Amino acid sequence: MTATTSRLTAARRDELVAECERLAALTDVELATRLLASTPTHEARDPALLARWAELATGYGAGLARGGAADGISPAAVECEGGIERGLLARYLSRPVSTVELYVDAIELGEELSAFLGWQEWFPPGSLRAAALAHEQAHARLHDTGARRALRHRLGHVSLSLGRFRFFGHVAGADEVAAHGYAGAAVGLGRTPILLTAALTSAVLALREG
Repeated sequence: MTATTSRLTAARRDELVAECERLAALTDVELATRLLASTPTHEARDPALLARWAELATGYGAGLARGGAADGISPAAVECEGGIERGLLARYLSRPVSTVELYVDAIELGEELSAFLGWQEWFPPGSLRAAALAHEQAHARLHDTGARRALRHRLGHVSLSLGRFRFFGHVAGADEVAAHGYAGAAVGLGRTPILLTAALTSAVLALREG
């Protein structure tokens, strides 16, 4: 372990391992369902509906990645520090220029955590940077009107019906779920990054508390 995780006591590391094992026991769709459930506007939604949306959004993102890169959508990548403090691996900015900020400190902690937990079969060494970049590239692609519309149609959330016409509404958090599915497929990971992201959140909280 590096100096970062060695700041934790043995007891706190054991707690972190136990928490991450509980996360790993969940499927990626179950983790995505939890993400949607914690998103504002979904507090009273049927869990079965959230699970359906989670599965569809994950599949949509994976299919988008397997379809190849979109012409003209290739944001520049810039490496930054401060991701651990901000709780970010990466961030997509559409303005003033399409850019992906990669937070190298958080990515390094994620790589370390993957090794510490024995998850490198799912997340091979060096893959987290590529996954973070792919995740934000997915957000860039979802800025396209056609891609957003396709995701809404895939989810089938009817916001308005007028006779035989149906209008599909935005599902909050679905783009984030789709981006995880996209990154997992684009990089060829054993699990989508939603698992490692959840584990990394637990690790950052442990470091802040410890």
